[in-house]
Amino acid sequence: MENKILAQKPTFLFEIAWEVCNQVGGIYTVIRTKVPAMVEKWDENYCCLGPYFPQRALAEFEPIVPTNDDPIGKIVLKMQAQGLGVHYGYWLVSGRPKIVLFDIETIKSRIDQIKYALWEHHQISTLNIEDLVNQVVCFGELVRIFLSEYAEIQAKKTEIVAHFHEWMASSGLPELRRDNVKIATVFTTHATMLGRYIASGKPDFYEKLNTYDWAEEAKRYGIEAQATIERLSARMAHVSTTVSDVTARECEVFFGKYPDLVLPNGLNVTRFAATHEFQNLHIKFKERIHEFVMGHFFPSYSFDLSKTLYFFTSGRYEFTNKGYDLTLEALARLNWKMRQANMDTTVVMFFVTRQPFHSINADVLQSRAMLDEIQDTCANIEKQVGERLFNAAAASSENTLPDLNGFVDEYWRLRLRRTIQSWKTKNLPSVVTHDLKAEDGITDFCRKSGLMNHAEDRVKVIYHPDFIASTNPLFGLDYSQFVRGCHLGVFPSYYEPWGYTPLECIVRGIPTVTSDLSGFGDFIMQIMRDYENRGIYVINRKTQGFAQAADQLATILLKFVKMTLRERVNQRNKVESIAEVFDWTSLRAYYDTAHDLALKRKKP
Repeated sequence: MENKILAQKPTFLFEIAWEVCNQVGGIYTVIRTKVPAMVEKWDENYCCLGPYFPQRALAEFEPIVPTNDDPIGKIVLKMQAQGLGVHYGYWLVSGRPKIVLFDIETIKSRIDQIKYALWEHHQISTLNIEDLVNQVVCFGELVRIFLSEYAEIQAKKTEIVAHFHEWMASSGLPELRRDNVKIATVFTTHATMLGRYIASGKPDFYEKLNTYDWAEEAKRYGIEAQATIERLSARMAHVSTTVSDVTARECEVFFGKYPDLVLPNGLNVTRFAATHEFQNLHIKFKERIHEFVMGHFFPSYSFDLSKTLYFFTSGRYEFTNKGYDLTLEALARLNWKMRQANMDTTVVMFFVTRQPFHSINADVLQSRAMLDEIQDTCANIEKQVGERLFNAAAASSENTLPDLNGFVDEYWRLRLRRTIQSWKTKNLPSVVTHDLKAEDGITDFCRKSGLMNHAEDRVKVIYHPDFIASTNPLFGLDYSQFVRGCHLGVFPSYYEPWGYTPLECIVRGIPTVTSDLSGFGDFIMQIMRDYENRGIYVINRKTQGFAQAADQLATILLKFVKMTLRERVNQRNKVESIAEVFDWTSLRAYYDTAHDLALKRKKP
């Protein structure tokens, strides 16, 4: 037995994704946050493969000089000698993994040949495809060449696993299997192409799921190449996986094959951990949100910030899929309930997504700038009063407080009065912070429902059609700080293969709402019984209609509004305490199982 163990070949893992060193969407978060846990296990036997975009790679890529002594370096040099753009280096994220990036422009001259092979060998039609698919096909071919060359020199002494994420990374996978390249392959779909397209326009998507013909639907939506690459990759990989049981049902219908395994997503929780500090961070960043709210609302009217709660939702703009429609309907109902009960609490709901806009609204920007002016003027008055009060108190023979107004120069009195006067307005606070290029579902609903930030409304809406970053002049916060400053994240998605946004709340100690149609919500219901007591609320969207789900969400939001400060603090403690469940060091085991199974299936 001992000799057998000693004779076992080492294993090398390649992880391939379009979003390696290329932040586009959620898969970037999956790969980047998982890196430390993967490097911890694989050490030098781990490498990520991705596309090379100079501007994006600039901040995250550190070159390695390739040499023939290093198997990866040897292949890099060989491909470079063939005129192909291949870059070898480290990815400058936690864990610093080795990465190889491929310049797709350097193989575009061969694109017709690549497309012909895809059709001849696998019946993947690439006629009249968009440029992104052309780029993906070029990337897939470069990955295929690299892995084939690597297996040629290493397969006899090393077991090789290649893990492909999504169709954008896997157009070369079918050809690797056809050529019988000695590599164990794993394919993960994070969201089926057809599911994302169909669900956005079909309110009964899940009820009719089993009736869809994948080829017909792919043709209807003009995504035949994408859907075929995705389907073939899932069917031809040694192991096919997805991120949730919810998406597994789609895979069965659209791929004709139920996934072998489900690989739930996690985060590098230690990156967010702030032992005994997350409550303080919540207070600190809530104060920054207070400043924005004062600048936005107080020129028109004011309310008690100590009785104000901040809710938010975020993600790509998919009005139905992300549950923005349900959230708005629930907010309208919540507003009515709070007004009927004559409650003095205010809820400010932020919609943070990305939509085309011209610029930040000039009035919104000016109002924020004038608040800064008021703050600066008050600071000068405070300094002047403080100095003069000290001198007066030291010189006084009486123990009464002198008239403080006499300590302020006329200049500062006039400046403060004029600034406040020009700041005030009779206009309603804007729902949208930017000048949109076109009206959309959010603005349309707010206008029709009357959620227009009237003084008497207990629920206010702020629609921020751009992602939040520290350079943002309205907040001056990055996204993670903004999340920490809020009280509740609201994500009742209709179509959400996994759902990172509620998970990002949990690891920062912020209670969250999800749905049983999201992979995350479904996973929570499987592993935890008392999730609601721990600050995770799951909306039933599987068996309830839209109106019932909206009423359930409105009830949950009202219950949260009625909590005492102590109850909310306790709930944040409970939420933060379960974050470790979602750390990649725990969830990596699912990936380990997939890689082991692929190696077993590869053997003849």
